[in-house]
Amino acid sequence: MAGMAEAAWGRVMELARAPGAAAIRPLMEDPSRAARFTHRAGDLLADLSKTSVSDEARAALLDLARARGVLAARDAMAAGEAINATEGRAVLHLALRGPRGAFRAGGEDASAAVHDTLDAMRAFCGRIHAGGRFTDVLSIGIGGSDLGPQMALRALWRHGMPMRAHFLSNVDGHAWEALRHGLDPARTLVLVASKTFTTAETMANAHLVRDWLRAARGTAGDAQLVALSTNLAATREFGVPEAQVFGFRDWVGGRFSMWSAIGLSIALACGWEVFANLLAGARRMDEHFLAAPEAENLPLLMALTELWHVDGLGLPSRAVLPYDERLARFPAHLQQVEMESLGKRVTMEGAPVPRATGPVVFGEPGTNAQHSFMQLLHQGTTPVPADIVLVANPDHGFEENHRQLLANGLAQAEALLRGRGEGEVRAEMEAKGMAPAAVEALLPHRLFPGDRPSTTLVLPRLDANTLGQLVALYEHKVFFLGALWGINAFDQWGVELGKQLAGALLPELAPGAAAGAHDPSTAALIRELHRLQAG
Repeated sequence: MAGMAEAAWGRVMELARAPGAAAIRPLMEDPSRAARFTHRAGDLLADLSKTSVSDEARAALLDLARARGVLAARDAMAAGEAINATEGRAVLHLALRGPRGAFRAGGEDASAAVHDTLDAMRAFCGRIHAGGRFTDVLSIGIGGSDLGPQMALRALWRHGMPMRAHFLSNVDGHAWEALRHGLDPARTLVLVASKTFTTAETMANAHLVRDWLRAARGTAGDAQLVALSTNLAATREFGVPEAQVFGFRDWVGGRFSMWSAIGLSIALACGWEVFANLLAGARRMDEHFLAAPEAENLPLLMALTELWHVDGLGLPSRAVLPYDERLARFPAHLQQVEMESLGKRVTMEGAPVPRATGPVVFGEPGTNAQHSFMQLLHQGTTPVPADIVLVANPDHGFEENHRQLLANGLAQAEALLRGRGEGEVRAEMEAKGMAPAAVEALLPHRLFPGDRPSTTLVLPRLDANTLGQLVALYEHKVFFLGALWGINAFDQWGVELGKQLAGALLPELAPGAAAGAHDPSTAALIRELHRLQAG
């Protein structure tokens, strides 16, 4: 198998290094290319034709996927095997949105555990909404306990839904200072999202908010606390009523956890039906992921396209451009899902990876991005592949605005492909009557190379079901990339050292404390902070 995989890698790299391998415009001369490279999964359409993946390259990439056994790896995940080998855990976020009886892990009926929690969450939401007392829900968490729910609520909340949602993640006290003045302590439900109930930033903020509740309502404020955690001893000590603790298993990774109890803020703010439809949408993409063969499996095809860009063409970053303001936090969510998963430098066997792995992911909503970093995508020295997300039908009646939005999204993809050549630019300037010397002076500055890759995703509308499909699509793309690169996409040891060092540094920043043993730069910075704070 290893020999076959290396041969398949060799063939992909041979094609990627061939002259003209990065060119897209010649491929687009084939009138049938768009149809062959456009795929559907659920309600989503993905146009992969504006990349330099030729038919020959795609065949080689699919051969690589087969040689790497990615479908067998997929099936092992779905069977509840401990594919997160460094932590000895299964990876079963699919069970969070699967039907009863569908998934097991380590001898446990994973689906039963999930549905027990969902039933408890649904009953709790019903009681809160029927009571009518609470107008706001404040979710305290960080990383996966914050990014996914915040992204989803930004996308799904509409006026008239049951509650307003707020998020507190940054340990910076300015975040709480900005929030607290707009909240009524008598009408705010507080969720503390931390599996272990020990996450430093989350617990620091949780103490601030609990103190605020108690200052206004005494210990009666504790009845407004809800924990999304498995550490019952810690939640009890903190003051959370045991009936208001909702847990999840260790086979739920943080960046894949918004489908679990971590998504309670979505259900409270938007209503249970919305949360249920979010799960149903993800399940629909799961069914495609689990059943579609390689050549039709959209998450795999997107993963292979990214591998072509990262390893074949040496493109180390990717922009995510949702042309819908409601998806403003979607790039931030993908940053964690992708970069925390794929930012690895050793294989599953512990050997150095022989190739580049995860790219840098960044993005902003269109059309804002066009007036900031898109300049670099059009004329920068290194191409940056872009994912452009379009929503066909808005939830507002401002039709002209929406046509402008869609026109801009389509135009950016076309402009990245086409570029602007010398003849076109010269003719345009001459038509404006510019002097020949001015034309020659300005000409180099106004040329666009084109042949910049993009993928366009189209949703018929943005609702809970289609959002679930979209997010699950990227989750499954990440799985396939991990399998292709032979890395563990489900641990995150790289975040641990910073946490440990921060814990050691904290007492050294107290007034009058002495700096410990650090590198000269860190020691000097501690002294400077003490000096500034003393003054």
